Amino acid sequence: MFANLSDRLAATIKGLRGKGRLSEADVDATVREIRTALLEADVALSVVREFTAIVKERALTAAASGALNPAQQIVKIVHEELIAILGGETRNLVFAKNPPTVILLAGLQGAGKTTLAGKLARQLKSEGHTPLLVAADLQRPNAVDQLRIISEQAGVAIFAPEPGNGVGDPIRVTRDARVYAEQKLHDVVIVDTAGRLAIDAELMQQLRAVRDAARPDETLLVVDAMIGQDAVRTAEEFAEGVGFDAVVLTKLDGDARGGAALSIVSVTKRPIMFASIGEKLDDFEVFHPDRMASRILDMGDMLTLIEQAERAFDAEQTERMARKVSAGEDFTLDDFLEQMQSIKKMGSLGKIMGLLPGMGEMKAQLDQVDDREMDRVAAIIQSMTPAERQEPKILNGSRRSRIARGSGSSVSEVNGLIERFGQAQKMMKQMGKGGMPGIPGMPGLGGGKKSKGKMAKAIKPAKGKSRSGNPAKRADQEAGISSSTAVPPELDMSTLPPELKKLLG
Repeated sequence: MFANLSDRLAATIKGLRGKGRLSEADVDATVREIRTALLEADVALSVVREFTAIVKERALTAAASGALNPAQQIVKIVHEELIAILGGETRNLVFAKNPPTVILLAGLQGAGKTTLAGKLARQLKSEGHTPLLVAADLQRPNAVDQLRIISEQAGVAIFAPEPGNGVGDPIRVTRDARVYAEQKLHDVVIVDTAGRLAIDAELMQQLRAVRDAARPDETLLVVDAMIGQDAVRTAEEFAEGVGFDAVVLTKLDGDARGGAALSIVSVTKRPIMFASIGEKLDDFEVFHPDRMASRILDMGDMLTLIEQAERAFDAEQTERMARKVSAGEDFTLDDFLEQMQSIKKMGSLGKIMGLLPGMGEMKAQLDQVDDREMDRVAAIIQSMTPAERQEPKILNGSRRSRIARGSGSSVSEVNGLIERFGQAQKMMKQMGKGGMPGIPGMPGLGGGKKSKGKMAKAIKPAKGKSRSGNPAKRADQEAGISSSTAVPPELDMSTLPPELKKLLG
């Protein structure tokens, strides 16, 4: 969603590289570019004015103090101010002291309330809660049936005593749901309410009545991030008509310009609590202002990546693989398939790689990542016999031909997989020895004749710098060269943070 804004901000900051200090003219030009980028992203004018005024004031202060690295200074300032307009701190659900905790979902029709109810229920269930979905949208056709299907997919209970489609009293359903939850020991109640295509007096009156019947601990406004400035106007009217505690943004995976996310907190003074980032029930996350600001500035989001990895990789599986690697056992194709399937649980490869720092310049390549490639690889491995998976060296020409026919692929694709697996096997063996595998072409990591050649050249004295005739000075010169250009020792895996070791499997 923030692709265009990220590109504009990156281009603006890139123009500052190479400058020794920030002049007032540099600051004015940079702030002007930032203002244009925000306006093009459909951010509210009042928010743009306030944001750019603060950035300009802070940038001028940094320039007056003679701060070096202007690009880094601007990135730091813009990052901190983006965090501020996105809400500052992460807002979590506040649970009632005496269960059940009642969460009321409000919003216009088409914003995604019903699907969001299922996503929220599924997340709460994974955290150890026993949520109950309440079908209080009795007006939209098939809304009750949709929520019932979603509840089955999420594996949570539903309270739907009325058929809907214009039949039933949502106020009575909401009141009875609380009693039912207390009897069945559900500690969270999520009420899905009716919406309208536009805000009207009847909608607000019904929502107020449902709110009074539900006595919610949290009222969440579900807003479609794709509608731009209309999202901000909708939030303002709901705040005046019904009131809400926090915002949930849906369709953040869309191609809208992102102005709603950057405007709604400043305008309504209500935080964004959750974000829906896809159509699947798993495509749901807590909204972290600092992480979102980092994504916008192409600084990556490693914390979210690690959290996704922890959810996708089974603890027992990870521990078993760690023992296998440390013991120096062979990494088999079964292990390769198991790891690949765990990565697939994390979601789209393009999205996963997009969380890495500096991937903004590779958007075109990330968009072309084909997730079906993992299915094709799985088909090839599953076409092998158990013995072939354990010992790929026995794969001769006839066996590879049989595997290709069985998986619907070509022999060259089978050969390519075996070659990539061989590289992965070598990497796992080197990790088992306590070192980081060499990566050709990556400075400081070794691994390849080319990198060794470059390193050898780097150790040679630079042209134009003669060696001193004084033995003591010459020794100092040679010591300085060796200390500044020596190849760093292999990284000891035991010194890595536990989260990163989990991510590396």
